[in-house]
Amino acid sequence: MRVVTGSARGKPLKAPQGRDTRPSSASTKETMFSAVQFDIVDSVVLDLFAGSGQLGIEALSRGAKFAYFCDINPEALSVVKSNLSYTKLSESAFVKKLPWYTFLKLLKAEIDLAFIDPPFEQGLIESALVAIVPKMTSRGIIVCEHEEKLQPPNEVDTYKLTKTYNCGSSTISIYRNTK
Repeated sequence: MRVVTGSARGKPLKAPQGRDTRPSSASTKETMFSAVQFDIVDSVVLDLFAGSGQLGIEALSRGAKFAYFCDINPEALSVVKSNLSYTKLSESAFVKKLPWYTFLKLLKAEIDLAFIDPPFEQGLIESALVAIVPKMTSRGIIVCEHEEKLQPPNEVDTYKLTKTYNCGSSTISIYRNTK
């Protein structure tokens, strides 16, 4: 697992040990970032269910101005901090161990680009979407990775599902504000 492009291009990233974390594959990450490549520079990013932090770190490497990382797993957050330090992107990041719903309730910032990649088979996509929409800016984009068989909602408030990509055993769903 490596940073694909930008200031940290080519730097390898660590992943937490065990099966509690499922890092996005290289091709899945490439699909995500191809879909939002023109919306990253100067954005405020949220990497919810951060795991290794690779999505938020990739966004920072590509020019995002700040990224929030949230996960409940202490080992995962230790890896996120290590990856941020190694890529020299720590100054542009905030890392917090909290349940995702508590983190979103406490978050005061507005988010331009959110990555939601929860554990599969737990039914968290829809509730995470509902909770994150009020935190998004008017130009906000939400990128969800979920199991292939899951049918996410077509819209959540003013956000509509605008594109889906099949990536093997997972699917990427992109939501954009239509207001």
